[in-house]
Amino acid sequence: MKIGQISLFVLPAVALVAGGWSLLASRQPQDVRLGQQLYQENCASCHGANLEGQANWKSPDENGVLPAPPHDETGHTWHHGDRLLFEYIKLGGAAALKKAGIDDFNSGMPGFGDVLSDQEITQTLAYIKSTWPEKLQSLQMQSTESEAQSGG
Repeated sequence: MKIGQISLFVLPAVALVAGGWSLLASRQPQDVRLGQQLYQENCASCHGANLEGQANWKSPDENGVLPAPPHDETGHTWHHGDRLLFEYIKLGGAAALKKAGIDDFNSGMPGFGDVLSDQEITQTLAYIKSTWPEKLQSLQMQSTESEAQSGG
């Protein structure tokens, strides 16, 4: 087998492994549409119908829990890679952060792993990400790639 033929097989495999989590949140219109419906049913009551989050989301309440942040471009969701976003939804904030080695953050986010399938979580993320400006989508993709390279 020649080098050119090898790269036809190896490069896509490497890209899939390195960027596997970036493939989670599809940009397919039907996934975005279903994700919007799932978001309204499962997320909007805390994060806002327009992804605006709760008031004073940067200030902890009397129990030390931060209110639900916005998922639009004014929040910090786009700062995180796909793996953390997926696990945050599936496992809940405390469990996802503990898995990431962060023990000192009091998250009020419950897990939705018993409510949403993995596909529904990725569709919800597809919707959220589709609302961001292209530049933020690109920056978030870089976070996902860094996360994949670090094994995190």
